[in-house]
Amino acid sequence: MKHTAMSPANRRTFLKSNAGLLLASCTGFHQQTSAQEPAKPTSPNERLRVGTIGLRYQGTVITEKARQYGDIVAFADVDRNVREQARSSFGSTPKIYENYEDMLEKANLDVVLIGAPDHWHVKMAADACRAGKDVYVEKPLSLTINEGKFLRNVVKETGQVLQVGSWQRSDSRFRLAIELIRAGRLGKLTNVDVVLGKNVVGGPFEQYKIPKTFNWNLWQGQTPDTPYIPERAHYYFRWWYEYSGGQMTDWGAHHLDIAQWGIDSNPVEISGTAKYPDVGSDSYNVAIDFHTRYKYANGVEMTVSDTGRNGIMFTGTEGRIFVNRGTINGAPVEALENNPLPRTEWNEYDFDNMDRPLRAGKLDAIVNHMGNFFDCIASRRRPISDVESQHRSVTTCHLGNIAQRLGRPIKWNPETESFGDDAEATALMSREQRKGFEVV
Repeated sequence: MKHTAMSPANRRTFLKSNAGLLLASCTGFHQQTSAQEPAKPTSPNERLRVGTIGLRYQGTVITEKARQYGDIVAFADVDRNVREQARSSFGSTPKIYENYEDMLEKANLDVVLIGAPDHWHVKMAADACRAGKDVYVEKPLSLTINEGKFLRNVVKETGQVLQVGSWQRSDSRFRLAIELIRAGRLGKLTNVDVVLGKNVVGGPFEQYKIPKTFNWNLWQGQTPDTPYIPERAHYYFRWWYEYSGGQMTDWGAHHLDIAQWGIDSNPVEISGTAKYPDVGSDSYNVAIDFHTRYKYANGVEMTVSDTGRNGIMFTGTEGRIFVNRGTINGAPVEALENNPLPRTEWNEYDFDNMDRPLRAGKLDAIVNHMGNFFDCIASRRRPISDVESQHRSVTTCHLGNIAQRLGRPIKWNPETESFGDDAEATALMSREQRKGFEVV
């Protein structure tokens, strides 16, 4: 459904009616004052100015969701056809740029949305934060563990609000699952089983001449310079290890985030197996089959597989529940009819103390994920999918890929975020970055 822009009067009504949600849907920690203050509207009647980087697929989706909260004034995309189509779709007003750095420098923005491929997420988000903009960045947050650590530091030093597009945290089914776990309706949580689905197999693909409308060099960014293959770019990037991590980081950024939210701890031991395609450099190269097992500091064990029904199974000593985007079921869910959860105040998740137990209670309703982001811009509080929680979640995804690639168990210290003296695993916490596009 296409959203229409709110009038100033409606905007004031919206902010007033959602004042309670500013506290309910944002975690209770104020952001630090930004080192470079953004050009914020000077009165409640003014709307935030929004620019989007990467308009193919999800970038358009998040821009559409954001337009009810702010004015879309600029676009940046390395594909001229994509950026011109986006401007046509959102009206002739937005200015368009090939390079996002030009947009950050020249456009008068308050908010930046990032829908670019995974290997650009951290650099774009860091640059936007340092330019004084609040940021909504698509999942997964990072390409590597070290990138996530870097961005967390940037968000802390700038004080900007950053929301990651792991929107399942704002979905009623997944939030109910967490509430049931917190309320002890499953007893003591013991096991979590996650199914992500198969990676796509394909190739070798034919090399093509680079289209005149497409800046292939800029699209590649930090990754190795290769001949242009259409199947490397746009939607298909997720099946190449150079740009993403396959289903482990694609669906995993959603499901492992919810699983870890329920577990309320961090992994310490990881083992994994995987088969990889026996093809050349011009073919998809993420795992064909994969299975990973995690042991958490609090004793919970989690498995992640590519085979089975997509979703998350939480198992405790007194019951289990299954949840995905279409359903939530199990005896604890059925029992709610006669034994509803108490409507007590929810104690928000303390991301700075990951092992701190949470008391049972109601997870306060969130209108929607993008709405939560704009609420937290107004309140200067941390959003539901903040940089710390999403760095921890995607780190778990990366740990699975690392264990699979090494083909042996690895040990992880979540306090120091390191592998100790395991040099082979440590080397996979980062990747070589092409000169001129360095992230960290």
